[in-house]
Amino acid sequence: MTTSKFAIAVVAGMLALPAAAQDYSWKPDRPINIIVPWAAGGSTDQVTRVVAPILEEALGTEVVVVNQPGASGSTGTQATLDAPRDGYTWTANAIANNATYAVTGLIEDTSIEDYAIYLHVANVPLVSVNADAPYQTFDDLLKAMGEGSVTVGTAGVNSSGGMALAAIKESSGGELNGARMITYDGGNPAVIAAASGEVEVTTQLAVEQTEMVRAGRLRALTVLSDTPLMVEGIDPVPPITQFLPEFEVAADYFGVFIPVGAPPEVYETVNQIWQDKVMISEALQAYATDRGAVFAPSFGQDALDRAMPVVVAEACARVTRGEAVLDPSEIGITCPAE
Repeated sequence: MTTSKFAIAVVAGMLALPAAAQDYSWKPDRPINIIVPWAAGGSTDQVTRVVAPILEEALGTEVVVVNQPGASGSTGTQATLDAPRDGYTWTANAIANNATYAVTGLIEDTSIEDYAIYLHVANVPLVSVNADAPYQTFDDLLKAMGEGSVTVGTAGVNSSGGMALAAIKESSGGELNGARMITYDGGNPAVIAAASGEVEVTTQLAVEQTEMVRAGRLRALTVLSDTPLMVEGIDPVPPITQFLPEFEVAADYFGVFIPVGAPPEVYETVNQIWQDKVMISEALQAYATDRGAVFAPSFGQDALDRAMPVVVAEACARVTRGEAVLDPSEIGITCPAE
């Protein structure tokens, strides 16, 4: 992967001691918009609304979360890229989405190098079924997907739930033709659809499902991890590697992204705030613990390095599945040799 020269330049030499809030070099004079390209209540929306008040207090200005769903998150992301590059319009997402929109053709001529990167948590997809569904184990569900028709609610092919379903199909040898994906404008609507029985299954993120699992409206069968999911109030959820030992797991990092081209003091200030405030935030840690996410804030080159496994995995999986319209190498992503 060709790393972002911009990101390296922005963070170089900026890991000094934390600055006091009044010493931040950028003092915004109007509200900042963070465009969440998914519906309200989903994973990206949830965590962004935890992070926004931290940024708001540090910056001394309003930070507004704007939901703009559509086209697997590409509508709101494109709106962010089209906005003036003045530091007042950011976006939020899973980094694998922003890094691979060009691969799937949802957004042309873009890559992760279009952003300064600020990550906060890593999420894991959870496979859950409606509480009245007959599937008691993940093996039961796999058998049904291979023999009949099973509806699976996700936020679209480019969402974490959509990619999770595709990865399960691929790891199962492509024999799950009975799994029929039904798409929604975000993870929250997809989870609600599964809890209400509109669909039988959802593969959206654990943070979007834990409340419904706790309430007994969903039954969690497996987590897309190599370790069990341990969340208070929920029985341990077995890892998918217990059922599909060859399943490849990569941490799915989420964050906020500021398009390049703004004044340097914008990135200098947000770097400092991320280090001063976000990386030690008790509110963010509590959210992660309660919802089944991993507290993992980082920014700049460190963030890119941490996220590269999931970026490569998702981009190259698109090629394997025949979903790519652009070779990942054209945006600096090198797929491993077969």
